[in-house]
Amino acid sequence: MSRTVAIAHYPEGAGHATRMLAVAQALEGPETDIVLAGGGPGSQFIEHNGYEVYRPATVDYIGDYQGGSLFDVLTRSVPNSARRVFDFARWLRREDPDALVTDDMFAAMAAQCTDTPLYVLTHNAASYYDAAVEQGFTWLLNRYQLSVARAFLFPAVWPPDRGDPPGVVHIPPIALEPNGETAPDDVGVLVVPSTYSTNFIELARALRNEGHTVTLVGDDDWKCASSLLPWIRAADAVVCSGYSTVMEAAVAGTPCIIYPFTDEQHGVSRVIERRGLRGFQVEHSIPHVARAVRHPPAPPSYENGVERAAEVVMDSLEG
Repeated sequence: MSRTVAIAHYPEGAGHATRMLAVAQALEGPETDIVLAGGGPGSQFIEHNGYEVYRPATVDYIGDYQGGSLFDVLTRSVPNSARRVFDFARWLRREDPDALVTDDMFAAMAAQCTDTPLYVLTHNAASYYDAAVEQGFTWLLNRYQLSVARAFLFPAVWPPDRGDPPGVVHIPPIALEPNGETAPDDVGVLVVPSTYSTNFIELARALRNEGHTVTLVGDDDWKCASSLLPWIRAADAVVCSGYSTVMEAAVAGTPCIIYPFTDEQHGVSRVIERRGLRGFQVEHSIPHVARAVRHPPAPPSYENGVERAAEVVMDSLEG
């Protein structure tokens, strides 16, 4: 029996697109077609991998709130959110998929509007945030997602934790496997900034001044890769901010130094520190990151949770 599964990613950065594309490729097969949507910088990455992607209206709550003000949220993010739900609903009606898998709250709302079976895949939790407005909003969002989704898949490098939303399906971290792509032998320290990171050029310069070979993702000589996993596997260590790269380092078995910037990144880092997870070290300044690179943590060891995610979705659709 042929079926179509829709995959939608949140538009803030390439990491959201990376993990959702990994799920899409795990689901894609002779009897399963996929259609993709998202917008923002992540959609360029999906197109680089040879897929068409629908681009609804985009939002940037982190940029508008943490880099702006509540006024920016109310005048930009909120109206764009309504447009994004409308665009997603129109896309779902046109594609008429058998299910939607997403890490995007607005796609989830559109799925409810169109009676599309929904599977949420995200690690976001209210416990990561200190600000009351972020904590309260995320708490409500988690409850909403749990109430409307057939399954809430929660990819984590930590075992079930008291800060996880109750009722989620815990799965191993997700990484996009390469399609025959390889990395050079001289990656050295792989430095991976996120959309909201700062000082990473200075960080790369400091590491080079200490004698390290450094590969800075997004630098002038960086060429877009269809998957970052080969580069992470070839690296001596990876320095990153975003959770998607943390998950990829876990699957790659590469020591990971986390240099967080956003509230969500700091929240994830606190969970990792509290659980004392092998393979990860959290630092908050360039000198401390450089010291951690000189003495990196032991390599982590995790399986890739992408097949588990696909299995949950397919078993539910066939049940």
